[in-house]
Amino acid sequence: MRRHRNVKIVATLGPVSSSYEMIKALHEAGADVFRLNMSHGTHDEIAERHRLIRQIEAELSSPIAILADLQGPKLRVGSFANGEEELENGAAFRMDLDTAEGDKTRVCLPHPEIFAALRPDATLLVNDGKIRLRVKSCGTDFAECEVINGGTISNRKGVNVPDVILPVAALSEKDRADLEFACELGIDWLALSFVQRPEDLVEARELAKGRAAILSKIEKPSAVERFDDILNASDGIMVARGDLGVELPVQNVPPIQKRLVRKCRAAAKPVIVATQMLESMIESPMPTRAEVSDVATAIYEGSDAVMLSAESAAGSFPIEAVTTMNNVAVEVESDPTYRTIMETSRTAQRTSVADGIVSAAREIAETTDIKAICCYTQSGTTALLTARERPRVPIIAMTSETNTARRLALTWGTNCVMSGSKDRFKEAVVSAVRAALSEGYATQNDQIVITAGVPFNIPGTTNILRVAPCNERMIYAMDPE
Repeated sequence: MRRHRNVKIVATLGPVSSSYEMIKALHEAGADVFRLNMSHGTHDEIAERHRLIRQIEAELSSPIAILADLQGPKLRVGSFANGEEELENGAAFRMDLDTAEGDKTRVCLPHPEIFAALRPDATLLVNDGKIRLRVKSCGTDFAECEVINGGTISNRKGVNVPDVILPVAALSEKDRADLEFACELGIDWLALSFVQRPEDLVEARELAKGRAAILSKIEKPSAVERFDDILNASDGIMVARGDLGVELPVQNVPPIQKRLVRKCRAAAKPVIVATQMLESMIESPMPTRAEVSDVATAIYEGSDAVMLSAESAAGSFPIEAVTTMNNVAVEVESDPTYRTIMETSRTAQRTSVADGIVSAAREIAETTDIKAICCYTQSGTTALLTARERPRVPIIAMTSETNTARRLALTWGTNCVMSGSKDRFKEAVVSAVRAALSEGYATQNDQIVITAGVPFNIPGTTNILRVAPCNERMIYAMDPE
């Protein structure tokens, strides 16, 4: 299913978007990737959503990426005798390991790993940062705090600890079970929550055993500080602005977003900008102007994908939300300013033959009348390198690997076409021309650029480039059968 835009749309499935009819409508409206949130829903419910996505994919002959988002360790306070308490600014408040129900002076925090890492003057945030506590003194089983920003604290509210690296594994027992379940289903991307350092990815990669690509969610200040190392260890990145905006001053998030997106592009790794993009559309059929501007900003920055969470999972207007994102993307990408930004932000990469080939393909496409760049790719690397160039013409990724086609559904500008294995370059040229014609990227006597690696079917061998006319005479000359 050809999209008339380059940025991809990720839609989260949930209670309002679990039927065959709704999932198909979301895909037709513009969703390229479906997110399965492992924090919500049973394994049976998630398996059924996965089955429906694959059914729709087969019916429409349109590769769809499925992203399983692991919950990660959840840090929460215990319960209160009255259900909730009001904390006042300047008051003393204690957190400890005592399991007795809390009151306005204390509450249980059943996470000894937090106390092990705390130090005086560290900050504790409760309920998405609405309550801010400063640690006055602490030990292995307690923290005496001062209430800096008060408010209502209630049962099982989440806790954030932005100032320290917690000795907490990125994968909980639930995450390990969910990871194996999701990989056995056949998901394409695995999103890791609570990543603090590159070492957090080691266990997930070992457990995934190559069955899914690994995407790190950047939602901790420590992850921002170690971002270069985390990016190097990841297959993709999600800028998870929700928790990031809780643990850091909100004004820090936009410049961080911009820096991370640029670094991902330079590394040729897909990046998703997520959280609260069209939040008002959970209840309204129309977004706010600020939300539209937020989506547009992420697209202008060169993000590979923008994501919907509750808007498509639990909102009243899921199709309208996807349609809005699609419309904003089409409008932004038709703006001459968008092309200027893409080209001035391009980082020259000339460290390998493949880098040179994809750069040359983009330059030829932009200086002559070329309609598309067609790249043969086994692992997806050539398509990722081509997308890094942000060319003006469509990218047709030809692959014989179903898993590669699905994973590339997350990557900027890639339009995946399944192609049988090729043994000779002339077969690849013929197949590419036929795909460009049949998919509507070119017409008779147009030209396309084709890149491939010889010998074929060996990842990482991109070393050849050809400009080919799209006409039957050329096809017959190369493939008279």
